[in-house]
Amino acid sequence: MTGERLLVPVSESPTLRNTVAYAVRNAVEAEDRYDAVHFVCPASRRIAGEGSVESARELLERVAVWAAEDLGADDPEVGVETALIGVDTYLFSPSDYVELLADYATDNDIDSVLLDPEFNPGENTPLLPPLESELERTGFSVEMAPVERGTRRGRLVRRAGLGQFVLLAGLSYGFYLLIGGSLAAFDLVTGAMSAGIVATVLLRVSTTGPVQPRKLVARIVRMLVYTPYLLYEIVVANVAIAYVVLHPSLPIDPEVVEFDAVVWSELSVMTLANSITLTPGTLTIDVNSRHFVVHTLTEGSREDLLEGGLERAVRFVFYGRAAARGPGPRERGDDGGEET
Repeated sequence: MTGERLLVPVSESPTLRNTVAYAVRNAVEAEDRYDAVHFVCPASRRIAGEGSVESARELLERVAVWAAEDLGADDPEVGVETALIGVDTYLFSPSDYVELLADYATDNDIDSVLLDPEFNPGENTPLLPPLESELERTGFSVEMAPVERGTRRGRLVRRAGLGQFVLLAGLSYGFYLLIGGSLAAFDLVTGAMSAGIVATVLLRVSTTGPVQPRKLVARIVRMLVYTPYLLYEIVVANVAIAYVVLHPSLPIDPEVVEFDAVVWSELSVMTLANSITLTPGTLTIDVNSRHFVVHTLTEGSREDLLEGGLERAVRFVFYGRAAARGPGPRERGDDGGEET
């Protein structure tokens, strides 16, 4: 027995089965073999709800069965441990996951980490590259499982049900009546017909998943709170830019800054990008996953951006009040440079 243990973070992925097989065989056949393999799954009910925790438990059960299948009867004894971690923790940035994994590794005397090449507990945003580099910086020995990765193509057409149809038709109908500015019978009828056509044609393109009424209503209410806050920020920024423009010395200090926002879904990223652009003095140039490139006109607008007020407000809309208390870019150690 060497006393060595291997940590393998897991999430749903097309390469997970092969990663589990490699981890087990490596533990048995490597020159400095491992006595135990710890498969851990980060899952936060405070972000994705109780359903994500149950799905994580089921995933770990599958992993345990796979590991048992891969351990032959004649193989040396290797312990297989599974653990669900981070259940009551907000997990956003790579540093959150690194801290969680590091705590588990310390508690279990683990120095080596094996990563599934498709490991991505964030679901909507690639997490692996920054996670790998931060783990190595923390002092772990990190290896990427040498398993084949299939070509991934985004799906344009998705499955959709009645809930998505009703939501899309309702939004289209409301937009039609708002633009038309009339509630006459003719407009009500033509609006309903137009909404039905739009929902039918775009249903499987415009929606990304099943409608969850409670979450949807909560987000709409929080968006109603967010809107006056955004309008206030726009007014304040307008006054600041007006002062700069009217000042005789024109005290501008243009600079492009980059930072990784702690928002995950496509809709939340889009909301933050548009909010930044709507606020005078800042302009979103490019967004790659959650990596933002923003042009700032003055030092004040740059400071406000990196303090993260808008980012926290968007997190409030999509993830609730507790998420809004999370750190902004500067508090996370992001100074707006290219390396974030």
